[in-house]
Amino acid sequence: MLQCKKSMPAQRDGGAIVDEPGNADHDIVMFEANPKGRFDLKSGTLYALFGEAHWIYYGQVSAEKTTGFFRRRDREVASVDEILNASLMAVIGVSYPSITRALRSGRWKKLGRFELAAELRELPPTVQWPVGTLNVTVWIGGEAAYETSVDDPAIQAFELIASWDAEEHIPARLTADFGHEEGEWHIGGPVFRERKIKEAFATRFPDQPWNALPPDWVHTSIR
Repeated sequence: MLQCKKSMPAQRDGGAIVDEPGNADHDIVMFEANPKGRFDLKSGTLYALFGEAHWIYYGQVSAEKTTGFFRRRDREVASVDEILNASLMAVIGVSYPSITRALRSGRWKKLGRFELAAELRELPPTVQWPVGTLNVTVWIGGEAAYETSVDDPAIQAFELIASWDAEEHIPARLTADFGHEEGEWHIGGPVFRERKIKEAFATRFPDQPWNALPPDWVHTSIR
């Protein structure tokens, strides 16, 4: 379980636990732990969560039980109206058990259940990319809509279907999505970033045959 480095933490507005003022070691910031916390995937459930560098982000559960994360981050929890009026940054599948762990450790906090943000009422398409092929299936509204190539320009911003861990994966993912700081090279999500990851593996680890790109691979940049 995550713990504060100070034995006597201070309390800030919004329920965040932080180190005492004057302590230079501010590595861990979190909400008050909820030992009985459990994931709530009812549509409209709103969470506040700590990302990297002590930023607080926000996610709301969609009708399809994915989580829409807003293009907003704060040092203290904002009002519900401010959160829900922010634009949507990404819609991601988050592992249900990992949300429970995050609630119990204090990395996530449930704010309540509210009307769905406007952009979450009609979810964007997602992409299924099987291993060993350049052909993908685009899903719309929970149904397989059509097949295309992974380099199809029309699908580059679509989210690749995956399950992300609330504590281990989501903080770095939100940094990459927010875009103010450079994200780590191995953080995927949208199809375009997933393609760049495969190219990076092929470049960084050329001695591993399973990282080799197929002959008909279309590169993400001009070579």
